[in-house]
Amino acid sequence: MTAIFDRLTYEDVAKTIDHSLLRPELDDEFIQDGCELAARYKVASVCVRPADVPRAADLLAGTEVAIGTVIGFPHGGTTTEVKLFEAEQAMRAGATELDMVINIGALRSGRDSYVRDEIAAIVATAHRGGAIVKVILENAYLDDDQKVRGCRLAEAAGADFVKTSTGFAPTGATHEDLALMRRSVSAHVGVKAAGGVRTLDGLIAVMELGVTRIGATQTAAILDEFRVRKAASAQALTT
Repeated sequence: MTAIFDRLTYEDVAKTIDHSLLRPELDDEFIQDGCELAARYKVASVCVRPADVPRAADLLAGTEVAIGTVIGFPHGGTTTEVKLFEAEQAMRAGATELDMVINIGALRSGRDSYVRDEIAAIVATAHRGGAIVKVILENAYLDDDQKVRGCRLAEAAGADFVKTSTGFAPTGATHEDLALMRRSVSAHVGVKAAGGVRTLDGLIAVMELGVTRIGATQTAAILDEFRVRKAASAQALTT
């Protein structure tokens, strides 16, 4: 881990983080504080609830922090038409990153064409609007074959990322799942870990597996630790 840490810059780490603001009890003050934190730490994006997208877009106007939101969240069981409406509304409000939950039951039932076609519909709409799509598989409910199929269907549908989980299922990202997902898609598809990456060491460990984004609530602690350790490393080199 020391070797990869030595190569990383602050920007490398910060731009791996989607600062997550999705819990149902978060109030307006928390959302505002979270967006301000994201701007201060210069992370890749905030991921907010759909109703919070307009406020987040206003708060982060003029920054490099992207506005992300969720589609079909958290269970994935809404119809394709509803997911498309959510995607279109989110983009009109300022979202440029869409984290969509697949129809988990359809994948488990072997209805692969349904899963692929639904993802493709969201992707087509998103890409026309200049947004990217991260496809949430919700691995807690899938076996390894289903995870692989989900990844391959997402890539076939044109998705930009595959993502482990919503953070609201019994389990989140595991190293085994992340390695499996990285092997199951080509290099141009990103892998996002959500649920369980709470420390700098945890982030570095999943980056070593090929993860390119994480969903994080402990953003400040992770990035503050990075700065402290980088400063200590630099001081050690001069003494």
